Formats: sequence, C-alpha cells, structure tokens
Amino acid sequence: MQDTQVLMGHGSGGTMMKRIIDDVFLQAYGSEWLREGNDAAVLPATGPGQRLVVSTDSFVVTPHFFPGGDIGHLAVCGTVNDVATAGAEVKYLTCAFVLEEGFPIESLKRICASMATTAEEAGVALVTGDTKVVNRGHGDGIYINTTGVGFAPGGHLLGGQFCQPGDAVILSGTLGDHGITIMSCREQLGLSADLQSDAAPLNHLVAEVLAAAPGTRCFRDPTRGGLASTLNELADQSSVDIVVEEAAVPVRDAVLGACEMLGYDVFQVANEGKMVVVVPPEQADSALAALRANRCGTEAAIVGHVEEASGGRAPRVVVQTPFGSTRILDMLVGEQLPRIC
Repeated sequence: MQDTQVLMGHGSGGTMMKRIIDDVFLQAYGSEWLREGNDAAVLPATGPGQRLVVSTDSFVVTPHFFPGGDIGHLAVCGTVNDVATAGAEVKYLTCAFVLEEGFPIESLKRICASMATTAEEAGVALVTGDTKVVNRGHGDGIYINTTGVGFAPGGHLLGGQFCQPGDAVILSGTLGDHGITIMSCREQLGLSADLQSDAAPLNHLVAEVLAAAPGTRCFRDPTRGGLASTLNELADQSSVDIVVEEAAVPVRDAVLGACEMLGYDVFQVANEGKMVVVVPPEQADSALAALRANRCGTEAAIVGHVEEASGGRAPRVVVQTPFGSTRILDMLVGEQLPRIC
C-alpha cells in the first residue's frame, strides 16, 4: 500500500506509523541506529566503558491537563523512559516549546512547574531549550519536544533484537490507564471510577531491575499502539513468536469496562508509565521481585514467554485466552485515539 498523504493514523503507533517510518524516514536517512528500531539510540563509546544514549519525542496530547498529570509531566516522563530502556543513567533533557498566540501564561507556568517537579523526581536536569510562537489558529495551544541524554555502561547491550526462545515477558503493571483516562476527559464519558494517567518516570525502576536481573534482554514502554504494537515490534526485531497469557495481564475493571463499551482492545490502548521487560527464564523471578518492590511496579506480572518462530512464516504474537482458545494479536491498524501523548 502506497500512502499519498499524511493521515492521523500515521501517528498511532500501529501499522500506519510503521509504514511511514519505513517508507519515508528510513528511506531518506536510515542510519544503523534508526534501523535497529529501539526507543533510544546507543551511540559509540564516549569514554572507557561508557556509551552515549539519546532519544527525542514530541508531545501534543489534548487536553493539556488530565487526572494524574499534564502535557509537561508527560513530556519529561516519556523521554526519560525512552532513554532508560537502553539501560542508561538519564542525565539531561532539552525542551522546546511551540506555543500558539493566546495561550494563557498561567497555564504555561503550571506546565513548566510540573516539568521541573518531574525532572527532579527522575534526577535529570533540563539544560537547554527553544521557544517558537505560531499565529492564533495555527496550533493547539502548546506542543512540547524533549530530547534526553544518558550514559550506559559498555558491554551488555539491551534492545528488541535480543529476545530469545524461552525468555519470560513481564509487564510492570496494569494496562490502559493513560489511554482510557485521556479518552474519558476528552469525550466527557463521566466514568465513575477514579481513573488517572499512569505517566511516571521509570528510570529508577529500570536500574533496579537490571541490578536484580543483569541478563535482561530488553525494556520497552508500551505507549502508542499499546502492548499489542510493542510485542509485535519485539517479535519482528528478534524473529521470534511471543505468547501472552490473557488471564495473567493486569487490567483495572474500570479500564476493561470502558474498553468493552467503546469497542477497544485493551491490548492496543496506550500507556505512559508501564514497562515491558524481557528476561531469561532463570532471572524472571528476580526481575519480578525488583519490579514489585518499586512503587511503579507493585502490580507487575509475568504475562507471557518467547517461542521460536516456525514454519517459515512471519513472527507473530499469540494470545491464549482463559477459555483455552488462541487468537493472533495484531498491531493497531489506523488511529484508535489521536493525540494521546
């Protein structure tokens, strides 16, 4: 399929976004680091036993303020987490604002204060930035771009390309909290449950897991496209199958009920404070214990395992249901919920 114009689905985290990345960005300037397909680039060593890690992200979420956070909180968390997936100690953030004429200064101050608080929690410094203003009606109040810089030890590398048959797949907590919170606010669904975004900086959690399970293969935060897109990406990168036990996946009743009402697959709903961890089977219990000891991982669970892909077919993700049946878990197609982050 050849796309002729940009559509909202190209930012979904699903198959359309993969297509624009492959057909446009990688075709134009696909470096070895871009082609690895990870959340952060691990660059050549900058000193003895140390590698530079960089990631960048832009945030356009609407509404700008929501239960559990705001666009500024999200901008810091999202980029910190992407750098942390490489096992890096996240040190610095850049921040660029695109502001629409007429945006309230008080709202901007509130967002910046939130960014400062979240950066302090993560232990990172906001070191440089940029500000642009566009004409009234040519933006949506505020867009934020953040770039993160960290340092990873040399030697053991992490990435989606390192998953192996037999590995355990662990999820750090409940699915869908962020996506359903944003949908509820945006559409004024009036859900009675006390739902809020799960956005949180997870760099300390990642470090604790690595200390407990040094053989960890990879970390990946299941943001746009949810767990479905994340696991399909990992399966494709490592040329393996991944099997998920549906009954083992933690989901809040309110989130599951909202998904059933809206016709969403909870596996495709975005998250902003969760981490997928793939570890060798002999280190699964240690990794799980480390996750559960952190306040951001108290509901962590082993949700599946990696298998060898067979029969010459493409790698796939399979969900085993509580009823004994199986279904293929595909990446999100199109746009489920735009402007989620």
